Amino acid sequence: MSEAKVTYVDGLQFVGEAASGHAIVMDGDIEVGGRNTGTRPMELLLIGIGGCSGMDVVSILKKKKQEVRGLEIKVNGQKAENYPKKFTDIDMEFIIRGKNIAEEAVKKAVELSMEKYCSVKATLEGSAKITWSWKIVEE
Repeated sequence: MSEAKVTYVDGLQFVGEAASGHAIVMDGDIEVGGRNTGTRPMELLLIGIGGCSGMDVVSILKKKKQEVRGLEIKVNGQKAENYPKKFTDIDMEFIIRGKNIAEEAVKKAVELSMEKYCSVKATLEGSAKITWSWKIVEE
């Protein structure tokens, strides 16, 4: 079981703490009563799917003996215009940096993450259309 606690601070600021003991500050835009002192909750969803899939991809590529020197995942979410303004589309671009990285290894690692292992992606599935692509930057 996963657990978290979210505590109100002031304005629209909250502190979320996970069972692991790590905390993160969340806040709203100034226009809606926040003070812009933290990440927005919807941004955390995008960060979460990027982190979840990134951990999978790096782990799989290392097992495949690929010389990964860096990974950046650009995650873009499109929201519905009407409330609750949920994400309707999420697009992810995996940018893998390294030496002699095999295209087939990257393809397999990303597909395994997105189709089998990433629990955040699986949780969001059916709520938003999730697409992904990758590119390799030789160093």
